[in-house]
Amino acid sequence: MVKSFLLTCARSGVKSRASSVKVRLHTALTKGRVNRTIGFQLDSIVSFGTSPHHVKSRRAGDPGTDCSDPRAPSGNSRDDGYAKAEDGSRHDARPREGSVDLKALLETDFRNLTLVARGKVRDIYALGEYLLMVATDRVSAFDHVLATGIPGKGMILTQLSLFWFDFLKDIVPNHLVASNVKEFPEEVWKYRKDLKDRTMLVTRAQMYPVECVVRGYLAGSGWKDYVATGTVCGIKIEPGLREGDRLSRPIFTPATKSFRGTHDENVTFDQMGTLIGGEAAEKLRDLSLALYNKAAAHAESRGILLADTKFEFGSTSMGVVLADEALTPDSSRFWVKELYSPGRSQASFDKQYVRDYLESIHWNKLAPAPSLPENVVNRTQQKYLDAYRLLSGRPLAV
Repeated sequence: MVKSFLLTCARSGVKSRASSVKVRLHTALTKGRVNRTIGFQLDSIVSFGTSPHHVKSRRAGDPGTDCSDPRAPSGNSRDDGYAKAEDGSRHDARPREGSVDLKALLETDFRNLTLVARGKVRDIYALGEYLLMVATDRVSAFDHVLATGIPGKGMILTQLSLFWFDFLKDIVPNHLVASNVKEFPEEVWKYRKDLKDRTMLVTRAQMYPVECVVRGYLAGSGWKDYVATGTVCGIKIEPGLREGDRLSRPIFTPATKSFRGTHDENVTFDQMGTLIGGEAAEKLRDLSLALYNKAAAHAESRGILLADTKFEFGSTSMGVVLADEALTPDSSRFWVKELYSPGRSQASFDKQYVRDYLESIHWNKLAPAPSLPENVVNRTQQKYLDAYRLLSGRPLAV
């Protein structure tokens, strides 16, 4: 049934009739019943240009604090396409015909909390010995945060990370303390509407300044590197492979973590050892490969190929922990197993769809980042939700 649904969606594209896609989604993903508790209902998700709803964006908390992040959406007037609501939230005032009637949370501003960092997706606040990580609905591509959010994206990322943290806890502990707002310190309860389902209370960790990337297939920058040099990040690969081919074994290709406005830079394993120490480098490499192998086997059993992914680790009093997010469509390439065909780019459940759109409009990858049209927003939202449901085996009840 999943194969039938995926083939239909791949062939029909974004102009498919909503009623047709609803039936297939109903059959393939809910086994005979549509769950109506998913926050953004299936009726909305599959309405590609069939209803006059708007995608709305908002800023949670008090609007008076300067967020000081030039990449984050800014401004409170209609001059930048945003309207200021009576409660201080920022809503995208530009109508997008056919998109989902759900507000996208673009940024938070909890004035009584200390903002530690605002990343491409997550806003992080200090809470004593803990950190509060809030996954917004921002979407980034090519090292820029786009002007349009994906409604519900932060909830999906958080819930999928929680699934993987539990699934992989026998390999390495993680930084999670709590994900239920009722278990958070009382000082944040006033923000529970914005925190619900998209937030983790985590242990503070001394983060290793490397991205631990594992690749099981030739794709993305790895494919480009292979074509140019016959290697992937300095690792010799057998000749004659095609784009998308499965590697004989997964490879570990670390990268330095980027600072604002810069690119991640691939480094060799020896360089990683120089940066964090040889023993720590070996530990993170071995953990990354073990995590990838277990996750890839599970994903394949659910109809998804894990082409590559990245992990981040930190050091705490209990040793090395898996931190940040884990195996989400933001940090991984998820391919549709039934549609897998080496020699070309693959059908996927990740934000490659967004990247492909940005390439099609020939964006120069300089600020300001462009907005996304409603069909790209809706399709991306659906891909993220489908990835969660297939991987976790349960509906997203938010």
